[in-house]
Amino acid sequence: MGDKLYDFFLSIGEDVYQSLIYDNRYKFVLEGLFNTVVIALFSVLIGVLIGIIIAFIRNHYELNGKGKVLNFFAKSYVNIIRGTPVILQLMIIYYVVFKSVDVSVILVGILAFGINSGAYVSEIIRAGIQSIPIGQSEAGYALGMNYPQVMRYIVLPQAIRNILPALCNEFITLLKETSVGAYIGIIELTKASDIIASRTYDYFFPLILIAIIYLIMTLGLSHLVGILERKLTYVRG
Repeated sequence: MGDKLYDFFLSIGEDVYQSLIYDNRYKFVLEGLFNTVVIALFSVLIGVLIGIIIAFIRNHYELNGKGKVLNFFAKSYVNIIRGTPVILQLMIIYYVVFKSVDVSVILVGILAFGINSGAYVSEIIRAGIQSIPIGQSEAGYALGMNYPQVMRYIVLPQAIRNILPALCNEFITLLKETSVGAYIGIIELTKASDIIASRTYDYFFPLILIAIIYLIMTLGLSHLVGILERKLTYVRG
């Protein structure tokens, strides 16, 4: 029993050495982790910006019947993005849109995931806006405010409080979706494991290692979102 346990830990130590220490292969993991976090962070920022614009356009049309053309394009954007795989969007942007342009794959990834996130964030924000009683908007109009002012000073501050946990969950989702960036050569966590495995001829340990890193990040962020939701529930109460 003791010999088997010794051999087990010896095997693990050998895997750690070959996958991380030998030839400084841990640098692939660090680079992949950095790229994953950077892409997810900036993508969600772009997604929030796009989402706010799209949500305002659609909400303005639904309330006032104005901006029919803009609403058509906004609705089409949401339907197209939500109706097609993110990997397909990523490959179209990289191989078609930027086909003849020398651009960083990281930037392409941020743009592609940001555009994808914008469609989902817009629906989150729109739902948050619709959760605010219409009477509050009408009161703002009665005070002489226009639509942007009503959104800025009355509706949006309350809506943000309602949708903040959902936006945090969107970041967690993006963190995992960046794994498809390997298809265009982005060295994110999954690609890092593939590079290491191609040199050690062993996929088990690198894949398990990356899975653990993803789990630590997502479970940690999910825990923070849970704390945030409880605090917001307490504030509402």
